Amino acid sequence: MVDWKKPPRLFIPGPVKVDEEVLQQLARPTLSHRGAEYAQLHGETVDMLKKILFTDQNVFLSTSSASGIWEAAIRNCVDTDEVVLCTCCGAFSDKWAEVAASCARNVEALKVDWGSATTSEMIDEKLAAGKYAAVTIVYNETSTGLTNPVYQISEMMKDKYPDVLVFVDAVSAMVGLPLHFDDLGWDVTFASVQKAFAIPPGLAVAVVSDRALEKSKSVPGRGYYFDFQQFAKNAAKSQTPTTPNIPHIMALHHQCTKLLAEGMENVWQRHREMAEYVRTWALEKFDLFCEQKYASDTLTTVKNTRGINVAETIAAIQAKHNTIFGNGYGKLKEQTFRIAHMGDITLGDLEQLLGWIDDEIRQ
Repeated sequence: MVDWKKPPRLFIPGPVKVDEEVLQQLARPTLSHRGAEYAQLHGETVDMLKKILFTDQNVFLSTSSASGIWEAAIRNCVDTDEVVLCTCCGAFSDKWAEVAASCARNVEALKVDWGSATTSEMIDEKLAAGKYAAVTIVYNETSTGLTNPVYQISEMMKDKYPDVLVFVDAVSAMVGLPLHFDDLGWDVTFASVQKAFAIPPGLAVAVVSDRALEKSKSVPGRGYYFDFQQFAKNAAKSQTPTTPNIPHIMALHHQCTKLLAEGMENVWQRHREMAEYVRTWALEKFDLFCEQKYASDTLTTVKNTRGINVAETIAAIQAKHNTIFGNGYGKLKEQTFRIAHMGDITLGDLEQLLGWIDDEIRQ
C-alpha cells in the first residue's frame, strides 16, 4: 500500500519530481477566477511564458493535459475538406495522427521506424505534392527518447511551404529544449506542466500564432472547451473560457519566475549536462535506443542490451529507495527503459539513481 506521507521520487518521463517549494504554491488560498487578483496572476504568468518561449503571439492556459491541444490544433485549424500530414516516429506522434482522424479530418501519415528521426527531407518530399493544409510534428518523442531536428524542419518549411500550418507537440521538450516560437514560424505548440516545468499534472500551456487564430475563425465545428476563439476572447481580459486550475497557475508563475532568473540558455545547458551524464552511463552499460545525435536532453530511452528484467529492477529500487524510473512504453516495454532528466531533477539525483541501478544489475 502506498504511504502518501512518503511519496516516491519520480524519474519517469512525467510526472517528474516536484520540489516542496512548488507544492507549497498549490496550497495557497484560491482566488475568484473572474476577479482582479486572478487576472493579475494570469497576466503575469502569460507575460513570463512569452519571454520563456520567445513569442509575441498568443499564449493560452488550458486546464487539461496536453492531449487536449492535439485535438484543439486539429479542430480549430484544419477544415474537414483539407488534408493534414501527420509525421509519426513513436507512440505519441502515432496517437496524434489517431486523434486527427477521430476529429473526422483527412489524415495522411509519414511514418518512420520507432527510434528514427523525421527529417526535413522526408517532409519536403511529402509536402511537394501541394495538398496539405497542415503538418503535425513531435519535437521530443517521449516513447523513444528522440528529438526531431525541428529547427532544420522549420527553416525548410518557412522557405518552401510558408502557407502550410505547423503544429508541434513539445510536451517533453518545452523549457528543457530550445524553443523560439516566433523565429521557428510555428502555428501551435504545447506542453503539459508535469514534464520540464516540474509541476504536478493538470495544466497545459499552448502557444498559438496569429495566423492560426485567424484561420480558426473560418473553421466550423471547433467545439467549445478547446475553441481558440473563446481562449483569445478571454485572454484579452487575462482570463480563461472555463474555470482554470488556479493552484497550478500559481505554481507555474513560481516556476516561470525561477526560469527567467536562471536564464533560458542556462536552463537548456543544465538539461544538456544531465543528459550527457545519463547518455555516457547508458552507452557504457547498455546502449541508446535511438541514434545518439538525436538523443533527447530531457529523457533517455535506454536499449536493454543486457536483457535485465526491467520491471523487477524498478520494483527493487522502489522498495529499497522509494524511487521510480520508467519501463519502456508500449511495444518497447522490457526492450527499453526510460530515465527523465528534466525540470528540477539534479545531476546529484541522477548520480544516485544510476548508482542504485548499477547495484541491482550487478546482483
